[in-house]
Amino acid sequence: MPSDTRTTIYLKPKVYLALKVKAATTDRSVSDLVNAAVLESLREDALDLEALDRRVKEPTRPFDRALKKLKCDGTL
Repeated sequence: MPSDTRTTIYLKPKVYLALKVKAATTDRSVSDLVNAAVLESLREDALDLEALDRRVKEPTRPFDRALKKLKCDGTL
């Protein structure tokens, strides 16, 4: 198995503090928490892409047409 890749990320100070507190209270490392969060985001993206693939043949409703309809009926 390849070794982990070292990288630099920049976090807002309050975000970093919250992350450090969570790491300490969950007995996990900051790296573990960041890896878990990134993997969860990638899993969500994969699910979104799968859903998009399943719905590719469905008719679309262009956003500009929806806005035009809202303007015509006085909503906007």
